[in-house]
Amino acid sequence: MFRYEKDQDNIITITMDMQNRSANVINDEFGKLFQEALEKVTQDKDAVGVIITSAKSTFLAGADLESLYKNKDAQSIFDMAENLKKGFRLLETQGKPVVAAINGSALGGGYELALSCHRRIALNNPKTVIGLPEVTLGLLPGGGGTVRLPRLIGLQNSLPFLTEGKKLKPVPAQKAGLVDDIAESQEEMIAKAKEWIKANPKSQNPWDVKGFKIPGGDPRNPKIASVIPIVPAMTRKKTFGNYPAPEAIISSVVEGAVVDFDTASRIESRYFTKLATGKVANNMLTTFWFQLNSINAGASRPKNIPPQTTKKLGVIGAGMMGSGIAYVSAAVGIEVILKDATLEKAEFGKSYSEKLVNKAVAKGKMTKEQAQALLDRITPTADAKAVEGADLIIEAVFEDRKIKATVTQESEAVMDSTGVYASNTSTLPITGLATASVRPEKFIGIHFFSPVDKMPLVEIIKGEKTSDETLAKAFDYVKQIKKTPIVVNDSRGFYTSRVFSTYVLEGIAMLGEGQNAQYIEHTGLQAGMPVGPLALTDEVSLSLMAHIRKQTEEDLKAEGKPLPTHPSYPVSEKLLELNRPGKAAGAGFYEYPKDGGKKYLWPELSHLFPEKAQLPQQEVIDRLLFVQALDTVRCLEENVVTSVADANIGSIFGWGFSPFLGGTLQFINSYGLKEFIQRANELQAKYGDRFAVPQLLQEKAAKGEKF
Repeated sequence: MFRYEKDQDNIITITMDMQNRSANVINDEFGKLFQEALEKVTQDKDAVGVIITSAKSTFLAGADLESLYKNKDAQSIFDMAENLKKGFRLLETQGKPVVAAINGSALGGGYELALSCHRRIALNNPKTVIGLPEVTLGLLPGGGGTVRLPRLIGLQNSLPFLTEGKKLKPVPAQKAGLVDDIAESQEEMIAKAKEWIKANPKSQNPWDVKGFKIPGGDPRNPKIASVIPIVPAMTRKKTFGNYPAPEAIISSVVEGAVVDFDTASRIESRYFTKLATGKVANNMLTTFWFQLNSINAGASRPKNIPPQTTKKLGVIGAGMMGSGIAYVSAAVGIEVILKDATLEKAEFGKSYSEKLVNKAVAKGKMTKEQAQALLDRITPTADAKAVEGADLIIEAVFEDRKIKATVTQESEAVMDSTGVYASNTSTLPITGLATASVRPEKFIGIHFFSPVDKMPLVEIIKGEKTSDETLAKAFDYVKQIKKTPIVVNDSRGFYTSRVFSTYVLEGIAMLGEGQNAQYIEHTGLQAGMPVGPLALTDEVSLSLMAHIRKQTEEDLKAEGKPLPTHPSYPVSEKLLELNRPGKAAGAGFYEYPKDGGKKYLWPELSHLFPEKAQLPQQEVIDRLLFVQALDTVRCLEENVVTSVADANIGSIFGWGFSPFLGGTLQFINSYGLKEFIQRANELQAKYGDRFAVPQLLQEKAAKGEKF
């Protein structure tokens, strides 16, 4: 329902309060309620102005994406966008001043409603964010955002908010011109809204005033005209043409800026419809909206176990990973004991947090008091007894079974008897590590990604004896530190490390076949990966990869299983022989100038691995993408990863699989299962059994199913 109240000054307050929903959303119900409220406003001759606010903690969350996702009819989507804008347009042209009292987050359609008001006042709540993030889901704002925002703050100023989905909190939003005023309380916000209405009885938005000109000029202005052609080129340089939304937004903004308001709105609706019916938006909505929300809502968490809060955390190992874990934990109020072999090493680990908070203070994102409070929660130590009473311990030492076993036994002797012990390992099976524990049911893997403070994903690995209570504790801790958890079963390399390796190994193999190194790297980017496979190998280091491979071979030999082979191995071994393990050593596939200059591919690569006829770019792209997708299916088949959502989100957040494809399994769905199998068979015939089609994929294709 929408509450419709009029005070003694004849100012109407419309309070959006949709029933049985935690947030107001734009759907058919909203459209009906909004239309009813508009009719009351236009018919009320005594009313002098309107305030629109919300009874929820957010202002308006935007469109109901579920109904949009299900709708594949272009005409229906176009009509939906036009009808929404018709209501917004009537609101701003009905003659009475309208104020948006933004009491919480206003994103997407929520902010577009605010833009159609004559004034925007935001409550200065730290949880409130304002912006138009549709581009992050492969869409553009379809409620007038590409028309009104450029007319409000100018073409150039509006593009970062539209093409990047940039969101702001109230104070910076006011500085940027997204809102006109801010208030410190609900009462002050409503009072300010009423004062403005009384002072501005006849209000129009600037673009409805005769003689209006876009701030800074429209595309016909020489200054703007000289910049406009550069913007699409810069965008394509970042996106490699894989993301149609930013380019559609630029087109909608530029084309809409040289025509009247209503024509500009129709132009926007056409671009919106094209995107909404396209593959990229479908992929991104599937993964970044539905599947990510499912994960964050606890789909992989054991049910019927009460929420658990981590209060005291022990971090064993103050290296890069341990230091990052300490920081993100202290940042949410957890007491952290950071232990290493010496106090000096532990204090050095804490200095990582000091650098991060100093940067935050310098940028105004944190006060000195907040920074000090965070640092005070981290206690560096060399004393194993300092973790006494910890309800969670995370070991983050070197990938060596003996070292890990020693610190496990040392820590379990003093930690809380009901606490959970976790190993931050990227490859070593958890069940094997748990043999060093006196309570393997309380032992679990928590795999972080570097740098911990920036990477959004954490992979939780269940051992054979890990209890549901332990899994729930780990899941809740990951949510507590504001990361996204995926849950996988125990396996060599688990899910992320295992499948990630297929990408870099395929790139290395192609170098050995005679493909140009620069061509391989560029094609990796063209495929949508964040970094080329050779550069990524240098970041990880060939020496670490060789160590993991050696450990794997020893384990398999002990188990009487065949040893793995891969065409990339001879290339890796050659570089290791030449003492070129990677970036940390200053030499790998790339050269890293000692003066800090830009890295460049080692010129000798073309001599070591003579170039032959270059493959078509699509062939290289297919090899790099298919090898990852096929191994993900094997992980699903082997019950390593147990949900499609975990697989897709894990692939994107974990190692950067092409986001526009929606993750490794959504890539197969979008490609078409039968077509994917046919192409994989072609690749297998040319390059080997790593492209063999798993039985699970064949079965799904035969049944006409998708992942």
